[in-house]
Formats: sequence, C-alpha cells, structure tokens
Amino acid sequence: MENNSSISEFLLLEFSAALELQILHFILFLVLYLVTVTGNLLIIAAIAFDHHLHTPMYFFLMNLAMQDIGSVSVIIPKAMMNSIMNIRLISYSGCVAQVLLVVFFLASDVAVLTVMAYDRYVAICNPLQYEILMNRTACTQMMVSAWISSLLYAMLHTGGTFASPFCSNVVDQFFCEIPHLLKLACSDLHQIEIGAVLFSFVITLGCFVFIVVTYISIFSAVLKIPSVQGRKKAFSTCLPHLIVFSTFLFTVCFAYLRPTSERSSYLDLAFTMIYSIVPPLINPVIYSMRNTDMKNALSRLLGMRQSLMDTFSKFVL
Repeated sequence: MENNSSISEFLLLEFSAALELQILHFILFLVLYLVTVTGNLLIIAAIAFDHHLHTPMYFFLMNLAMQDIGSVSVIIPKAMMNSIMNIRLISYSGCVAQVLLVVFFLASDVAVLTVMAYDRYVAICNPLQYEILMNRTACTQMMVSAWISSLLYAMLHTGGTFASPFCSNVVDQFFCEIPHLLKLACSDLHQIEIGAVLFSFVITLGCFVFIVVTYISIFSAVLKIPSVQGRKKAFSTCLPHLIVFSTFLFTVCFAYLRPTSERSSYLDLAFTMIYSIVPPLINPVIYSMRNTDMKNALSRLLGMRQSLMDTFSKFVL
C-alpha cells in the first residue's frame, strides 16, 4: 500500500476500454464544453458591450458566467484528454489544484446566486431604496467578498483533504472529487475534512433557506403588481434562478453527503455530472432565452458581428 509521501499521481475513472466509446466520450465532452463556454462567453460579451445591461443584476450574472467557464475548464479538458489518449493519470499537484479550483468555483457559485437573490429582493420588494443599497461600490464589495471567501474556503477544504496519507491512488471518479479522495485516506485525519464538508452543508443549506425566504417575499410582492406584464417579467427573472440553485444544491449535497461505495456507480457519475456540468450549461439558456433584455443584447451583439463580417468581406473582395 502507498501513502501520500510516495504517491506522485492518481488514476482517475476509466469510462471504457473500447476505443469507439473513448472517442464517443471525447466528442460528448467536447460538445458540452464548447456549448457551455460559447454560451457563457456570449453572456459576458453582451453584458460588457451593451450599456443597457450595466445594472447590478447583469453584473452578478456576468460574474456567474465567468465562474461557470472556470468550473467546466477545470474538469472537462482533462477528462477529454484522458479519453482521447486512453490514459487515466493526473499528477498529485494537478489533483491538488483541481480540488482547490473545483471547490473555489462551487463555493463562489453559491455566493453569487445568494447575492443575486438579495438583488432581486431589493429590486422588487424595496425599489425606492434599490439605487442606494445596490450601488456600484456595494456590488463590487459583494463580489470581491464572494471571491475572497470562496478562495479561503477552497484552501481550507484542499488542506483538509490532502492532510491525510493515502493508501491508494485509484480515484473512482473522472476528476479529483473530495468524497472519493477521502475514501482513500489511511488515517483518521480525514475525519476533519468530513466535519468541514458537513459544516459546508449547513452553510449551503442556510443560503438555500435565505433564497427560499427571499423568493417567498418576492412572489408575495409580485402578486400585488397590477400589470400582467410586470408580473411576468418579475417571475421570468426569479423562477429560473430558484430552479438553477435547487438543482445545484440537491445534486451536490447528494454527491458529497452520500456514503461512497467501494466502486463508483452510474448514480455517482450521474449526480457528479449534473452538479458540475449541467448548471454552467443551462445558465446561459435560462438567463438569456427567458430574458427580453438579454435576448435583445445578444441580437445586437450578433448583428454587430455580422455587419463587421459583411464589411470585412466587402473590403477583401
């Protein structure tokens, strides 16, 4: 048996030994990655270049899009490379970095989604104070606090995960996920990280309760809006937000709090895929397809690109 003083690399989950299935996994991950990155980059570009979207809600949405790009970039490219090259290896330092960044982006997602709920609460339930409470300085401070606290939180979990020596280097997951790494621990030091995971669950659950209570207040206020169009617009920005956070919360809690089995199951893989890949994938769809301002900004952005291409082609020809 090995310990972490001699382990220089980990073996990740092998999807299949068949070449055809390896290529299929590579293509699947490639499509998911390109769609996710493209969608979130379009949101960032639309918000950055359209002055109509220079508001707190879209400022937070742009940060969420950047975090979504970061979270999938930490996981998917390595899984793609392993599939196409028929390897399972990740270095010890690479595994440490992957755990740090995955936890960082997951934590920052929770923080941003919570801040977005507060933003919607102030905008709908206390509109007269919105400009005062959600000014540029306050929004910047909220985001800086979210990023810094998430980084410190990730460092805490990474240190707790790798403090214990490992008896094996075989990780039954397609990336370095904390529950599967703790399963390899040889000493009782990993109990500290288990306690930290449970404490994290309490914090995340607190954020979820805050969001639910916030949206109860929002929905109560929305029902009092006399205009049908006003109610529709308010619901269109709130309901998707609640759906995304609920999906993220329950799948990540299942993945991290469920006792790990001796071998990875399809259920483990499915829930890990849902919390790590699905939210970054569907966020652009939810926040753009159901939002008139965002759709108009994307139309202007794509129209501008098309006009530039037409001008360039005329110039060349």
